[in-house]
Amino acid sequence: MKKIGSISAIIVLGLILRLIFINKPDGLWNDEYVSWMIASTPLTDGFINAVKSQCHMPFYYLYLKFFMVLFGQSDLLLRLTSVFAGILSIIAMYFTGKEKNEFTAMACAGLTAISSFLIYYSQEVRLYSVLFLFSALSLLYTLKCIKLPDKKNFILCVLFNFLILFTHTIGFVFVFFNLIFLSINLYKQFKKIITAVWISIVTGGIILSPLIIKIFTTESFSQWWGHFSISKIGFLFTDYFSPVLTNLTNAPDKFLYAPKLAIFMIIPAIIAIACIIKAIIKNKLNFELFIVFAGTISVLIFAALLGKLVFITKYSIEVYPILIFLVCSGLSSINNILLKNSLIIVYCLISIGYIIIHPYSAPKMRRAEGHKIMTDILNRMDLKKGDIILLEYYPKSRFQKYFDFSDYKVVEIHKGNFPMYLSSEKSYENVLKNGKNIYKTIFSSDNNPYFESMLNNEIFNNIQNGQSVVMVVLNSVSFYSPDNMKIITTNENIYKKEPLLFLVFSYIKNKTFEDMLKKLTIIKLEQKGNWTVIKFTKLNNNILN
Repeated sequence: MKKIGSISAIIVLGLILRLIFINKPDGLWNDEYVSWMIASTPLTDGFINAVKSQCHMPFYYLYLKFFMVLFGQSDLLLRLTSVFAGILSIIAMYFTGKEKNEFTAMACAGLTAISSFLIYYSQEVRLYSVLFLFSALSLLYTLKCIKLPDKKNFILCVLFNFLILFTHTIGFVFVFFNLIFLSINLYKQFKKIITAVWISIVTGGIILSPLIIKIFTTESFSQWWGHFSISKIGFLFTDYFSPVLTNLTNAPDKFLYAPKLAIFMIIPAIIAIACIIKAIIKNKLNFELFIVFAGTISVLIFAALLGKLVFITKYSIEVYPILIFLVCSGLSSINNILLKNSLIIVYCLISIGYIIIHPYSAPKMRRAEGHKIMTDILNRMDLKKGDIILLEYYPKSRFQKYFDFSDYKVVEIHKGNFPMYLSSEKSYENVLKNGKNIYKTIFSSDNNPYFESMLNNEIFNNIQNGQSVVMVVLNSVSFYSPDNMKIITTNENIYKKEPLLFLVFSYIKNKTFEDMLKKLTIIKLEQKGNWTVIKFTKLNNNILN
């Protein structure tokens, strides 16, 4: 009864931490909105094409669709689907730890329950909460196979590894190293079964290969907006084991970017790393599990150095259950009770205390790019039928859950069509490869007749006296001023490092604003979160050239 009471208390704590502040007033932000859009697409009418257009595999969208069919499509419901996976993860990690002993089981469940990283993604309409659950179950049945290699454990091990592949595009990296770990431990005893496992996984990979190839060959700027730095390896551990989340989308190059947060970042991470070291020093199995982690991370780092992906903590979430297991295994092996309890108390106080007190803790984090922020501002702009809405960076399809555009003319200069506006070079593929060279002269010039003519055709030639144009800007991708742009374009080293996407939309924002000011009058301007919305109106004294 004591064990049941303890694990129940941990689950309740995990549930509470995942439910507080879950009803985000800012709405879904881009990645979440994509999840909803794909899941809401009918299975027989565009679902597969919608999946192909993005960078992840189909399972999560099917998972989301299942709950949407049963319970509806409110933002709160969508977030609760991740809470559900998050609570199951606590239970899964309990049983994973139990493969060692009861203390490790409770510690694994407890660490999972108070993990700020997992709390954050338990409130996010994305695949990562579900992916962690599959990874935890994969680890559980990998350990079970080594301890008791029967048919049931092998089948479940293969199943959860396959579900990882069917959920995360780069999940094959982890699955590869995980299966090598399993094979090394069991091949001598079970050559036929291990061979069957590899054949099953390879067969699954072949079945999914057309979709994988399509996803990997889809041309898009959306993933290539950051660069690798050594600090991101440090952020991997502080994101996973401290309550301070840094590398959720992109991180600063400087590790101690916020000295006031250093204690909250470093102490829990040091405790975790020390326990991992303790776990792997004398235990061969733990060492081999650490190699699975190290191998997976090494491949992701190599891919990031080649510019193939951005090294973000969540992309390696498959290895997180291994790290939790190693931390708790190392903690379990500490014989000094006073030291062991002191480490647990310090870790829990820092983690839970930060979550409760700090305004930017995981459950309190606002979604500054939430699309409802922008549509709420639009509703306050007093628009009239026939007015023009100029959307920069996202198309109107990314806002239609919250706003009806049917009464307005919408002009979209987004990340999928901007080559049509900037120059006569309209090939998206060519711009993707050579955009820095194609646009350098444009970025450094005050004039762009091509862009100006496009604005005339789309906006200025279609506006009458008294009509308005609302310009919608996403600040987080267009933060450079004209002066900043000149500095960047005149310094070759800086220009090479800067992601093209930021340069493109900073230029579009600056040039559009400049042309609007010449021909129209600002009536309203509102900024909130990462959004700026400006209302321009054509008055009698405005002269259009």
